[in-house]
Amino acid sequence: MLRKRIIIGLEHGLQARNATEFVQKASTFESDITLMKNGVSVTAKSIMGVMCIAIRKKEDITLVVDGIDEQAAAKNLEAFLSNKQ
Repeated sequence: MLRKRIIIGLEHGLQARNATEFVQKASTFESDITLMKNGVSVTAKSIMGVMCIAIRKKEDITLVVDGIDEQAAAKNLEAFLSNKQ
């Protein structure tokens, strides 16, 4: 299991379009992927969950990835969230 602390670098955070793109990316991996913010955890493969925690630019979140492709998933999703693609 990988845990990564990430500061969101996306200009508009994970709102609408970015949230959809993030969930689509997360859904391509077999691993279980969770986002945590202020003690609330949601599955990263659920658009409703991701939208519910309203992640904004410069917020500090935790990405938790557990599974067979966790290394690739963590690297890819961290790059997206940090806006370093």
